[in-house]
Amino acid sequence: MDALTLLLNRRSASRLTTPAPDSKALDTILQAGMRAPDHGALKPWHFVVMQNEGIERFSQLLHKAAVVNKLGADVEEKAKNAPFRAPLIIAVIAKVKSHPKVPEWEQVVAAGCCVQAMQMAALAQGFGGIWRSGSWTHDAVVRKGLGCGEHDQIVGFLYLGTPTLKAPATVSPADLTDFVTYF
Repeated sequence: MDALTLLLNRRSASRLTTPAPDSKALDTILQAGMRAPDHGALKPWHFVVMQNEGIERFSQLLHKAAVVNKLGADVEEKAKNAPFRAPLIIAVIAKVKSHPKVPEWEQVVAAGCCVQAMQMAALAQGFGGIWRSGSWTHDAVVRKGLGCGEHDQIVGFLYLGTPTLKAPATVSPADLTDFVTYF
């Protein structure tokens, strides 16, 4: 699939199963993330790859966060099960650095671009994925468990695997009227 077709037909796949990207495909996915736009060549990001036992450890971490925050039995169970929605998860952390020309927000956006690039690289190799965020990205227990520093921000969790549902090959073009102004 050519790049424009891939970009214009991108969609998330929330129902994922095995196989996950193998080590060669994963390396390509991570390399794509490293090519994100990066003002100042700071590389303000870090990837935490979770699969197999890593998925189990992430499950335990989310469960612990739910318990520590006293979110109740239902949320604790949901937190414990959430990582098992995909066979591979990549947490993307913006490793924010103090810089006179590159503000914090720009570094966070650069890390976000990593997620998009990695999802596109997964799709180009025949896998599916979904970028998840939510309250766990700000949770102190989760942040500590993933090795975040004081100024770091988790920009999301990229869940990857093989889609269980076949999506249509193409997406209808968006109506740009409310989103574009020409100056």
